[in-house]
Amino acid sequence: MSYTAHSEIGEIKTLFIKNVQQAFVSETHIEQYWKSLNYLSKPDFRLSLKEYENFQSVLKENGAEIFYLPEDAVVNMDSVYCRDASIATNRGMIICNMGKAERMNEPMVEKKAFETNGIPVLGTIAPPGTLEGGDVAWLDENTLAVGHTYRTNEEGISQLTSLLKPLGVEVITVPLPHYKGSTDVFHLMSILSPVDANLAVVYSPLMPIVFRNFLLRRGYELVEVPEDEFKTMGCNVLALAPGICLMVEGNPKTKTLLENKGCKVILYKGDEISVKGGGGPTCLTRPIYRYI
Repeated sequence: MSYTAHSEIGEIKTLFIKNVQQAFVSETHIEQYWKSLNYLSKPDFRLSLKEYENFQSVLKENGAEIFYLPEDAVVNMDSVYCRDASIATNRGMIICNMGKAERMNEPMVEKKAFETNGIPVLGTIAPPGTLEGGDVAWLDENTLAVGHTYRTNEEGISQLTSLLKPLGVEVITVPLPHYKGSTDVFHLMSILSPVDANLAVVYSPLMPIVFRNFLLRRGYELVEVPEDEFKTMGCNVLALAPGICLMVEGNPKTKTLLENKGCKVILYKGDEISVKGGGGPTCLTRPIYRYI
């Protein structure tokens, strides 16, 4: 086994999370900001704490070393979705530049946390480049898929490519559709979640044909999320280890499809912390190193 940051499927050994207590802060804070941040509806603070406790317990039971991002007045509720502000590589973290203006301070807060915990920083995406971690997914140790979206632009992808070239990483750009527009949460990982070697959960109706065919040529089996489970985050699945999947409750068809492929599926209730804010288990975590 080897220790790598270039994986979406290896056993998670180290990760950062932002506890909902430190992100949502209070019922008053939620009331003030949820509409302007485009949440589907107002999260209930008490229920959010309960849901997150359960979510965190799953991560602890998996044996990962957990680092916590601190509460910080310069960031907001969306900071709970900590994957988006950075990208992990074998040479250190890449600090993103957020495409959502309301999240612009999150990358620097994460950078401070990485440095405090002795985790090196490889580089930073600078304006006018934008890049969000939800738009990137490792297909293997030397191939990174990057969504070209309203959150991640051409300049951001160009800077990322330059940072990764010395590491021997090929960056595959995946142009994504307009879908619901610039205010919606729509990342590459909204429609793609690798969960095991050559196995990925996908939502094909929003996937570019060229990229879907690319995955098939590479030998991927595709677990197709039904239309009625896309909005309930059936496609947002976190691999805790190869074939061990963490997903939001309420997607029984996708769960069965995964189990039919030999996967173990762990569920958590995520109405408040995931569905309302558009951030599933991949969004709620920033894995650093995995075993493959």
